[in-house]
Amino acid sequence: MPELSSTITDYINSVYGNDFAKEYTAFTAKPASSYLRLSPFWNDKNDLLNQLKAYGVELVGVPKLQDTYKVITGNEIIGKTIEFIMGAYYIQSLSSMIPPLILSPNENEIVLDLCAAPGSKTTQLGEMMNNKGVLIANEPGADRLKMLVHNIDKTGLINAGVTQTRGEWLSRFYNNYFDKILVDAPCSALGVVHKKGEVSNWWSEERVDLLSRLQLMLISSAIKMVKVGGEIVYSTCTLTPEENELIINHIVKKYPVEILDIDLPVESINALQSYKEERLDEDIIKGRRILPWQIDSDGFFIIKLKKNDEIEPSKPENVKPNNALIVDSTNKQIKNHLQNISDNYGIENSAWVNFKFIIKGTDINFINAGWNDERLLMYNRVGTKFGTFDKYGNVFLHSFATQILKDSIKENIFEITDIKDLKTYLAGGTIKTSVDKKIHKVVKYKNMILGVAAAVENGLKSQFPKSKRMNEVSFY
Repeated sequence: MPELSSTITDYINSVYGNDFAKEYTAFTAKPASSYLRLSPFWNDKNDLLNQLKAYGVELVGVPKLQDTYKVITGNEIIGKTIEFIMGAYYIQSLSSMIPPLILSPNENEIVLDLCAAPGSKTTQLGEMMNNKGVLIANEPGADRLKMLVHNIDKTGLINAGVTQTRGEWLSRFYNNYFDKILVDAPCSALGVVHKKGEVSNWWSEERVDLLSRLQLMLISSAIKMVKVGGEIVYSTCTLTPEENELIINHIVKKYPVEILDIDLPVESINALQSYKEERLDEDIIKGRRILPWQIDSDGFFIIKLKKNDEIEPSKPENVKPNNALIVDSTNKQIKNHLQNISDNYGIENSAWVNFKFIIKGTDINFINAGWNDERLLMYNRVGTKFGTFDKYGNVFLHSFATQILKDSIKENIFEITDIKDLKTYLAGGTIKTSVDKKIHKVVKYKNMILGVAAAVENGLKSQFPKSKRMNEVSFY
């Protein structure tokens, strides 16, 4: 378990006192508990729970949180199951699940996750929106962006576009645009030291000062981007007033926002009313602090704001013309290809009206039909992979597309019944079998659509995405 630096313990003692510091130190010495949330897109949750039980995973439901479970035994297995790989559930701290619940987006809204990687809250927001509406996930860091995209793909989101821009600059492109914004800001991480011991190596009050400046710029940018009447949830996984209450105290003095009442489904305490003899805005008490030892999860700060009036926007920045085409299912560029796919896999033509298609070179992505931003060069990626054109102009489905279309695919399904074949497919190998070479197959195992396989001379060559392949996978 991590050993807290004297810099951290001295700070905690000076701000919160000895009793608080003892609780904090004792909690950080304990192994971190794991939690998971089931995907609302998974067809049979009872079967999934039974499968996890068969693996030896013991779960207990979290009160007031639907489809959310604490892992009692089986921590060593929950990240290795085929169900996990296919997005049946997501491993996420309990505290981390709360900010999206407080933001409470719906499928008719335009929503931004300003600091999105690694994607835990992005995927939760997308699921809460029923995979509809418009969800933009922003992440400036290239390495962290890869993890964000990976988790979006794994959970089967079809309503998300990914931007790669500094969050404090994003308001140059979006003014009064979003209905709701989550600002889960980069922070000094005092709420997660129990599972990220490296925090002790770099934590300092000087670092807190630098982070608080960034946090202030991020939430200021969010206020410019949200519509009048729109809502912002600001959250951090740290305990410092400098990154929490003091940020909000500055914001309510500068901008026409009000602090809203919130009711958390887990135990929490009021935000601070004063700090270092400074009396804070009286409504800041509506913010909530989650103390890690009270719920056996991360420490968090959460507060909700509403924008009440116009403010001066950031200087707008032009976006270059599109280098791709976005069309609906009736467009001649895609219509005949969709008909061929319908014929091959028994997909009703009516299924395609739910999507828009982004064509760029030989690649095709798709996004839910509610997507309304055609400034494609703004985005690192819009939607997920649908398919590719071969050299003859034929379109072949991507495995990610089969995950989205799993309930619509009725024909040309190859069902794996042998564990050896399953391991071969998941590793990207060739399953030895006799098949029609003209048509790629959709591959299924038990009740799961895994992806596609190309018909080759000696069988079916796996097209299982490399991003999903793992060295060790558990089966039952």
